[in-house]
Amino acid sequence: MRSPREGLPAEDRAARRQRPVVAIVGRPNVGKSTLFNRLAGRHLAIVEDEPGVTRDRHYADAEVRGRPYVLVDTGGFDRGAEDPVMAGVRDQVRLAVAEADLVVFVTDGTTALTENDHDAIRMLRRAARPTLWVANKADSTARALESLELYQTGADTVLPVSALHGRGMADLDAALEAQLAALPEPTPEEEPAEGVPRVAVVGRPNAGKSSLINRLLGTGRLLVTEVPGTTRDAIDTVVVKGDRRYVFVDTAGVRRRRSVTAPVEMTSVLQAIRAMERCDVVVVLADIVGGLAEQDLRLVGLALDRGRAVLVGMNKVDAVDAAGERRALASAREQLRFASWIPVLRLSAKAGRGTGTLLSMVDRAFEAHGKRVTTGEVNRFFEEVVDKHPPPVHASKAVRIYYITQVGTRPPRFAAITNFPDAVSPAYQRYVQNQLRERFQFEAVPVRVSYRPKRRKGDLPE
Repeated sequence: MRSPREGLPAEDRAARRQRPVVAIVGRPNVGKSTLFNRLAGRHLAIVEDEPGVTRDRHYADAEVRGRPYVLVDTGGFDRGAEDPVMAGVRDQVRLAVAEADLVVFVTDGTTALTENDHDAIRMLRRAARPTLWVANKADSTARALESLELYQTGADTVLPVSALHGRGMADLDAALEAQLAALPEPTPEEEPAEGVPRVAVVGRPNAGKSSLINRLLGTGRLLVTEVPGTTRDAIDTVVVKGDRRYVFVDTAGVRRRRSVTAPVEMTSVLQAIRAMERCDVVVVLADIVGGLAEQDLRLVGLALDRGRAVLVGMNKVDAVDAAGERRALASAREQLRFASWIPVLRLSAKAGRGTGTLLSMVDRAFEAHGKRVTTGEVNRFFEEVVDKHPPPVHASKAVRIYYITQVGTRPPRFAAITNFPDAVSPAYQRYVQNQLRERFQFEAVPVRVSYRPKRRKGDLPE
């Protein structure tokens, strides 16, 4: 069964391993977004019965039969379109295919293949990516039999499905699982010495990501060596300041590799995802003049989904006056109210302002990310929490939390044993998380608490 990945700690399944990327590709109006929603397990992409609705790549963390991957929805491939927007969509499709580990090519099984279909197939042949060939809208056995024209193009196996009604999805799941299992393992990356933070710097174009890293490289006592990273075209930069070492990953390299004419923000998310999955701390960098945008908040959400420590840097503070700076910082904190514990830092990569504070916060976030609290400590604390604010009553019965213990790090994860796990309200869960964060100084990191029923001794992992 596939299931949503929102809110699940990535390290519970695969620590510091990159999920493979699966891109859905096809001409306009073949049902790609409907299939995307079906595979993602929730309604994410806009679906309308007209071509060209999806104009940006859409991403979701998904899984098939316990195997996680990153799913990418793309716009309709229309080689002959002269409209600049559709030409940009076409470029984005090519980029998505270039970045993907596996492609799901979708056609409309109720109609004959069009010239756009053939153009897309030729593009995929040149890209030489593993491909699953899907004929959508096969709502019945008769339509499934009529939808096999793809075999004439040389496809080895054609999967007739109805993304709208779920028909044929079990076969697609099985094919996805087999293809993902057959992918080569990621090249092992050279691990830095223990205790060295990996820091991904992500953000929209022109936020100053490269300038910030260049400033860190050029300040006084900083010494630099470069080692190749496993992310395509990314360079891990080792920075030494005093007795502290850091590995910074600049995600701007994707722009240097390709000539991209469409808005570059459409191309940054996948690179950021790959960098996040290799790092401990994510710095989301924004231009203070423009403030935090939806794309920045999406990057914050992606980092939190992956359980990374998060810092938000408002760059170019030298471009605004004191009043403008205060307004921008207040606005950023208001936009981050869903995760108010994320530090918002004032930075000027150009002038070097705030870089020392940034490195100090990276140290603190990295320490908190890997911090472990003994069961005795956390339970003494929790007795105080429950005495001060007991859990809400459930069906006229008192909800009791017997004990709590830490079950993991990166990010910190706790398990609370209770008589009614489902009765612990979201508000009380947030209260417990905030209390844990405050008492044990889990700075800049998501704290995960799961509520489990009381079991026999030995059932809970230490």
